[in-house]
Order: sequence, then structure tokens, then C-alpha cells
Amino acid sequence: MKFSENWLRHHVPTTASRDELVATLTAIGLEVEEVAALGDSLDGVVVAQILSASKHPEADRLQICEVDTGNGTVQIVCGAPNARAGLKAPLATVGTVLPGELKIKPAKLRGVESFGMLCSAKELACDSDSAGLLELPDDAPVGAPIAGYLGLPDATIELKLTPNRADCFSVRGIAYDVAAALGSEVRPLEASPVAAADGVAPGFDGDAVLLEAGAKVPRFVGRAIDGIDAAAKTPLWMADRLRRSGIRPISFLVDVTQYVMLELGQPMHAFDRDTLQAPVVVRPARDGESLALLDGREVTLDDDFLVVADSRGGHGARAVALGGIMGGLDTRVTDATANVFLEAAHWIPSAIIGRSRKLGMHTDAGHRFERGVDPELPRIAVEYATRLILDVAGGRPGPVIEAVREADLSRPQPVMLRRERLARVLGVRVPDAEVERILRALGLQVEPASDADGAEGWRVQAPARRFDIEIEEDLIEEVARIHGYDAIPTTLPVGASRLVAPAEGRVDDASLRRQMASRGYLEAVNYAFVDAGLLEAWGVAGDGVALANPLSAELGVMRTRLLPGLVAALGRNAARQQARVRLFELGNVFARDRSDAAGEAPAPIQTLHVAAVACGPVHAEQWGQPERAVGFHDLKGDLQSLAALAGAELEFRPSHPSWAHPGRSADIFRDGRAIGWIGQLHPRLQRALELDVDVVAFELALEPLAERAIPKARPLSKYPSVRRDLAFVVAEPIGWGELAASVRAAAGPSLRDLVLFDRYQGKGVESGFKSLAMGLIMQDESRTLTDRDVDAVVAEVTAALQRDHGATVRG
Repeated sequence: MKFSENWLRHHVPTTASRDELVATLTAIGLEVEEVAALGDSLDGVVVAQILSASKHPEADRLQICEVDTGNGTVQIVCGAPNARAGLKAPLATVGTVLPGELKIKPAKLRGVESFGMLCSAKELACDSDSAGLLELPDDAPVGAPIAGYLGLPDATIELKLTPNRADCFSVRGIAYDVAAALGSEVRPLEASPVAAADGVAPGFDGDAVLLEAGAKVPRFVGRAIDGIDAAAKTPLWMADRLRRSGIRPISFLVDVTQYVMLELGQPMHAFDRDTLQAPVVVRPARDGESLALLDGREVTLDDDFLVVADSRGGHGARAVALGGIMGGLDTRVTDATANVFLEAAHWIPSAIIGRSRKLGMHTDAGHRFERGVDPELPRIAVEYATRLILDVAGGRPGPVIEAVREADLSRPQPVMLRRERLARVLGVRVPDAEVERILRALGLQVEPASDADGAEGWRVQAPARRFDIEIEEDLIEEVARIHGYDAIPTTLPVGASRLVAPAEGRVDDASLRRQMASRGYLEAVNYAFVDAGLLEAWGVAGDGVALANPLSAELGVMRTRLLPGLVAALGRNAARQQARVRLFELGNVFARDRSDAAGEAPAPIQTLHVAAVACGPVHAEQWGQPERAVGFHDLKGDLQSLAALAGAELEFRPSHPSWAHPGRSADIFRDGRAIGWIGQLHPRLQRALELDVDVVAFELALEPLAERAIPKARPLSKYPSVRRDLAFVVAEPIGWGELAASVRAAAGPSLRDLVLFDRYQGKGVESGFKSLAMGLIMQDESRTLTDRDVDAVVAEVTAALQRDHGATVRG
């Protein structure tokens, strides 16, 4: 929210300096992001009038102007394109020092003397416009100091507002907080009803407005004004306040609606009444309905949007405005508009949230309605705007037309604030008189009361604009921030603490993170929301959960896997000359709950995953080892180091998901249950993601990986172990995991360990087969194993491998 300091002071008189005002705003929770001083040091700048302007004999772009200063006539050489006879503009007289330390001296420009400088708004540091001289109204008093005439010095103040303070999207809303904090009062608003003239705008009275959008639009107020002076210009004071609030003045009727929105917080719209056909209907948009907006774009709507429609072509047939967001092009006011229809409505936040972003746009009106606007404001805003229009442009007002669904309007309920509860939460006792002063200064109604249990305090009724005040804690917060957080003593919480020991049956997340860091990986934290197109490129969009109100179109779906976002982060690093990238992430993934539960749609299912990606050399650059690219088995080693924390034995089985490189991909199993995937990305996917490096990755569910058996002590066997080395020839597609499972099942309890120490293909081994050499380590806890015992185990293993996998002992 950006506004003029002087505008705020107009509503809440205070002697506080600018620095004190800014510090107060931040202290009470309205964080000041930027303060820009305007029009300081303008002594010596006066209102002047150009009496004549003739071309400079030596320069095409310069003019020699005779200028009335109110204290005589001076000659000025000026290069502004809008310099002309009769124009009134600011004049910096000789000796003036303008902002930026520019001192005005007598000068000769191409041989012609000049005594002063006619100024643009930028040269006065009161606006950014430097296209020409600042044109002043015809009634500006010649010779008057420009600072006083323009209401300078001033400052623009920009606030960063939290979502719960929608009432501060207006100057008057901010004024209530400032008044409470600085011990002042907000001046009453001059918005008394304007009497209707007879015979104005036939048809735009009575039932000229119909609500057909249900509870989404419970109030709509309109008023026709005829006979407006189409040539009326926006008053200088209004234009200055708009400019200093970051809004460019356009035309008087448009500027009035913008001015009322900034001052009161109620977005409004002005229609050219001659382009409307009564009655006006507020309804849901029809699927596929199109509407040309004020900014020139044409949008196609669905029934998720609301529109204001007129009855040209039938009852509510033509959409003329996009409800709560922007007006339509066909019914806009122009410089020729003499008859206007003002509109102010209450659109509930849920009917507006996300609609602007869905169309790729943002408007001040939509921003306010998304956060909530006072439902009592529309009529006040229409009356206020009517008075402004009549004062400047004349005209004859018709009756105020109001359509309202009283049952659907939100009404703040009284809230009980207990004296002892306030003191207990704040840790300090605020005097009763101060509590009442703070609440009343904020615009709340306060009366002493006690609750059902006899606790004494105050019954507080919040105004409609403060719909964020619902419970006692909200009132305590209001007292705390206005009384001053610095005035509240700092105390540590007291009470018994219960220490909870970590579960031994699970490896904690911190240990997993430390292990990945020890393997050279950096932790990444990505958004849980991703672009739907990214999931589709990976082929994992099937169970994606779309967001109803995404932050942006690129963050519209909850992620179904960690890898798409993690690989995207790797790609951004690789594109910035990072040849060796190692990233990992622990985070939730989400999937749609497809259960048949009745009622509302079930919440998404979330599962904690761990994932890692790597590219580039396997080792950082060094002289001791030759460089080679990271591969499947390097990443597999990193994964198995994680599994070792939980004492887990992982099994890897070949797989072929769409995103994986054929032959370099495996599903991960633990105890026969699939828990994840490891491998290299498919070259086709890498090209689609614009990756110029090969990427290896893994992702698996964290819980089944982190489970571990509680360690139990047992005595070591005092009997020697026996090792037998065997070599088998098996078909190439058979994996080591399958063979190891058969060996363990056949060997029985005497098998202590099984190692694979050689893999051979070549001379002596038939094509399509491979030789695997393994070591069987056997040991018993009660006796020394004999050769007969060991031979029996070897025979069982040999028979099992031949039976299950067609393996033969290599000769």
C-alpha cells in the first residue's frame, strides 16, 4: 500500500515528525518498506505564467519566454516542448537551490540571457515526469510559493501489509491505527447522503440491479449521474494524491473511482450510462463467454468467474465487467462521457481469490477483494464519489440503487476481553483507561462487562472493516501492538519440560542428512509446488493434485516426486558452469486420495521421500586419480551407505520407467517391498530438460529405508569360520540379487556372510553368459564346522542355483 504522508495527516492530525510517524507505523505492525521525500528545499520556486514564447534564433529546440513572476517580468530560455504563451508553470528564480544541489544562476544559452528556470515535476522532486514543464491550473496564483500551492513538502510511504490487515489498504484504515498509536483521533468523513434529483436516468432506479450470484455478491450499490461536464479536469490536489500513491491520473471520472478506493478501501467502477441497458445483473459467467477488458485484452471465461451484465440483447445477456477485477471496454467512460453509472459492490474473497492469476493479470481491485473489503462500504463510497463528482463536474444525481442479501452479509460478533486474561498473556497490567482508549481509537465499540464465569473485562464490538477480530486473542494482540511491544517485559516461559528420547527403531532425519553431506552432497530445498508441464515431461503427472489458488502458473501442482524439482535445480547449477553437482533433498510428495469417502474431497496423501542427483566427475579435480564421470554404481554406493545406518539390505532389480535409461535403471527393494528407484535419466528426458550432462539419481520412500531393528547384544562365536569360494556360470540377465537370495535360503543359519568378488565374461565363457565368483563364509556358535558340514552346505547351494537359475559350476 502506497500513499501520501500529507494525505494521511489530513485524516489523522498529529505533530509527530516524519521519522516518528514511520517508526510508529513499523512498530504497530504496518511495516514501512520505502519512504521517498517529495518537494524538499523549494524556497525560491514560485508559480509563474509565460506571457510570450518565441523561437530561439540559434537553436530549433529552444524558446525565449517572457515570464510573469508576480513580482515583475523575466526572460527565460526554455527547451520544454510544452512551453507556450499563457501556460502557468513552476519557476525557479535566480539563487534557488533545487533538489540535487542544482543552483540557479543567470546564464547565456546560445547567446541569449536567461534569468531562472521553468521546471518539470522531476526537477522539483515531486514526480518522475520529466517530459515537459509541470502544467498548473489556470487559477493558480502567479507569484505564490510553489511548495504551499502543491502541498509540499510531502513523502510517499509504502507499507508491506500482512494478509490479515486488509483494512489498511486504504488511507483511512491506516489512519485509525496511527490515531491509536499517537493519541490522536481520525477526522469524520464528509460522506453525507446526496439528495436525488427528479427525472434522472429513467430505468436506473428501483429494481435496476439484480443479484443472481447467490452469496458470492451479497451487496451491489449503483447510482446514475447525468449532465456531467465532460471537459472537467481532475483537480490538482486529487491528481497529486493519486500520483504520490503510485497511480497515474487518466481522466476525472476514472480518477474519482481510484481516489475513493485509495481513501476508503472500496474499489469502484464508472460506466458510461449511455452504453448500458437496465436492469444490471450480477451473475456467474457462462462457460466460454468472452469479454473485452479495459486494458484491451479479450478474455474467455468459465462459470468460476462472476460478471456484471446489462440487458442489451436480453436479460443479463451482455457481460460488461469482470466482477471484482476489471471493467469492460465497451462501457468504459471516455472524455465525451456526460452520463455515468457508478458501481460499488461487495464481492466475498472466495469468489475472487485466484481469478486474476488464472487470467495472468493483477489489479488493485482484485487484490483488495481477495483479502476482504468492508461489506458496509459500498453505499458510503457511492455517496462520497457522488459528492466529489458534483463538486468538480456538476451533474444531476439519480437515486442510490442498492440490492442486498442481508442474510449473506458477514457481521462481526461481540468479543469478550477479560482483564485478567489480558494481563496474564502480556505479562504486564495495562491500565483500564488505556485499554479502552486504544480500542476506541481503533474504531471499536467498548463497554464494561463480565463473562458467564464472572470474569470482568470489556465486551468489544469490532466494525465491519475489522473482520480479522474474531476471538479474545485478536483483541489482546491489538492492545499489545498499540501499547507497544517494547513496553511489554521479556519473560521466559516456565513449566515442566518433558524430554522425549528419539525412537531407536528408526534412523532420524538429521543422521540421514549428515550421512549424505559426508558423501559430498549439498541439501536442496525446493518448492512443494511445481509446473504441471514438468511432471508431464517426466511422465509422473497421473496422481498430481492441482492447486485451486496457485502462487503462479509455474507452481500450479503439488509434486508427486522429488526428482523433477531436484533435477531442475541441478540443471540451473550446471547451466552456470558448475561441472560437478551433488544435491539431495528430504521432503514430502503428494498424491490424490482415490478413496471412495463420501462428502468433501479427501486431503492429498503425503509421503516423506529422500532423493539425490549427481552429474560430472566422480571426484573433485585432483592430480592423484584420473578423471571419470559419476555412474550408476557410484550413486549405488552412496545409497547403500544410507541403508547401512539402518542395517538394511537393499535389493536392486532391473526396471524400465519412462524417465530412465534402458539398462541403467533399477527398482529398489527392502525385504521384498519396492521402496524406490535408482539409475540414469533417459537421454530423451535430458534433452527435453535441456541438460548437457548425464545425470544419475535415486529416490525412495524414507520410512521403509529408515526402519531398523533395535540392536541386541549377543556373544561372538569362539569357533573358527570357514570360507569356500565358488564360481558359477549363469545367463547374463540374471542379477546378483536373485542369486544371493537363493544362496542364503539354501545355506541355512550357518552362513555368516556372502561376498561377490569377481565377474568375468570372455574366453571360456559362452556368449550370453557370465561367470560370478562368490565367497561363502560359514560359522557355528556351538562347535567347529567339519569338512562334511561345509561340503553339505556347498552341495545345497550348488543344487539350488542349478535348480532356480540354471547355473553351472565353472570348471
